[in-house]
Amino acid sequence: MLASDSGSVLRPNSPIPARDPTRSLFSPCCFHPGSRPAGPKPSLKMELLRRMGRGCFKAEAEARANDFFDAVAAAATAKPVPHHLVIMVNGIIGSAADWRYAAEQFVKKLPDKVIVHRSECNSSKLTFDGVDTMGERLAEEVLSVVRRWPEVQKISFVAHSLGGLVARYAIGRLYDYSSTLALVGTSRDCFSEEKTEYSKQCLEQSYEAKIAGLEPMNFITFATPHLGSRGNKQLPFLCGLPFLERRASETAHLVAGRSGKHLFLMDNDDGKRPLLLRMVNDSDDLKFMSALRAFKRRVAYANANYDHMVGWRTSSIRRQHELPKSNLVIDERYPHIVYVEGETADDIRNKACSNIGGQIIDLEEEMIRGLTQVSWERVDVSFQKSKQRYIAHSTIQVKTYWLNSDGADVVYHMIDNFLL
Repeated sequence: MLASDSGSVLRPNSPIPARDPTRSLFSPCCFHPGSRPAGPKPSLKMELLRRMGRGCFKAEAEARANDFFDAVAAAATAKPVPHHLVIMVNGIIGSAADWRYAAEQFVKKLPDKVIVHRSECNSSKLTFDGVDTMGERLAEEVLSVVRRWPEVQKISFVAHSLGGLVARYAIGRLYDYSSTLALVGTSRDCFSEEKTEYSKQCLEQSYEAKIAGLEPMNFITFATPHLGSRGNKQLPFLCGLPFLERRASETAHLVAGRSGKHLFLMDNDDGKRPLLLRMVNDSDDLKFMSALRAFKRRVAYANANYDHMVGWRTSSIRRQHELPKSNLVIDERYPHIVYVEGETADDIRNKACSNIGGQIIDLEEEMIRGLTQVSWERVDVSFQKSKQRYIAHSTIQVKTYWLNSDGADVVYHMIDNFLL
């Protein structure tokens, strides 16, 4: 299910209407008869049902009491609201419209399984405000969505480009490690000062990680510069030329504001280390890595070539020598997926052991070591044979279908492997 413009749920079996991307997916509004397209006049029962579903209902014909109660009964038998909330986050100079195609595919492929919300708090020039400011806004937006859908129990994030860093910041703010009381058995004496003939259920305190009070499931990024844009060839359109890369680091803030400083690790707020370096560890009030670890899956989709905005290393969280040497289609259903790599707990331990030592490491290596404290699935994408290869950064998420349609199989791959 996809959250509609007025906070109701759009059923997947009906065509998805075009939406104005400037309107909020969850902004409350009431039904206005004049806003409905012309057509046959619906029956009173259908009108009542429709108004109840839109969250704004008035009984205008009290004499038709039977129809009213029939409508209430029909509404009571409606399918329950899905329990899995998916938050989709756009990248720099983007908007909620960027994820429109992928959101529609979620509705078609996972009917009645998910509620999809395309974030709207960081769009256009607001994406220059910095990863931290954007992350705080996203955290507030997520909490407001959760309050609107009290039935949801699980949460996942799907983010593109800079949106992946914003999502990582937001989950650090939304992370909560809470305790619960779980039933473990029965005994006549458990938690009772005196014995009775009735048995008492024993309780055991257990701890579980939550994001915005929900069970974290999938954290998925598309072409996200997890290691920033500072390293060699991490901003590919600079062609790896050292003097251009140095100049870009010095002037990034003039083009992209505080976000540019964060991407090139040039920020020094109150004498603190660059934000992206701080985000590979927990701090007192922001549990960045604990929040990432709480998700059942972490997936990094990366363009292996032709992405002029985000390099392959930074989007796949790898060192240069770890990049795959071959790019072969591995499944005909997904012609642009050329490599899939998973990590196990043993892989993480082996890497940790190989990193022990007193050697001096650079900033990129420090971020890789921090982020690989948890396992990642890496999915490499290549549009080398596509006519849309030169706009691979947008094609990987199908930002605009008529322009980026070749990325549809990547979206399908993400949904087909989505953990519910």
